[in-house]
Amino acid sequence: MRKLKYFVACSVDGFIAHKDGSFDGFLTEGEHINDYLTSLKDSFDVALMGRKTYEVGLKFGVTNPYPTMKQYLFSRTITQLPNENIQLVSENVSAVVAALKNETGKDIYLCGGAELAATFFNEGLIDEIILKINPFLMGSGIPLFSDNIKQTDLKLTQSKTYENGVVWLYYEVIK
Repeated sequence: MRKLKYFVACSVDGFIAHKDGSFDGFLTEGEHINDYLTSLKDSFDVALMGRKTYEVGLKFGVTNPYPTMKQYLFSRTITQLPNENIQLVSENVSAVVAALKNETGKDIYLCGGAELAATFFNEGLIDEIILKINPFLMGSGIPLFSDNIKQTDLKLTQSKTYENGVVWLYYEVIK
């Protein structure tokens, strides 16, 4: 069975973006970026994203953010996509993810956002959380999860610290 991994960058105080969706402050150069790109290629063949996450790339003209993966966009408001390589999912989101987990293949990359992560977390669908903690305090913004996630135990399985201060923490979700 494939694992669903919430693999996300955050500030030390737990925010994945500013309130307006921007993400200045996150380090975009360094060894951690090479490791991230290698991990995407080696570990995942499916990417899941929410509308707000997808729209961040659209602002920069990116309509196909993960061209080497099968991509799913979860949205209740978008009706058409500018790229045919992305499958739009507007209902039965948990059932779609449960079916994907039962398929053969590499793991599934949940790249954002907070509302989608909370939904999947509360449904027991997220198997691992990988935090790419960047060395700055955002102060406020979009948290790792939207409100109302249930308290859950996690097991730290791995960590890596980079020279630039970025720390990756790998947590298994205890079910």
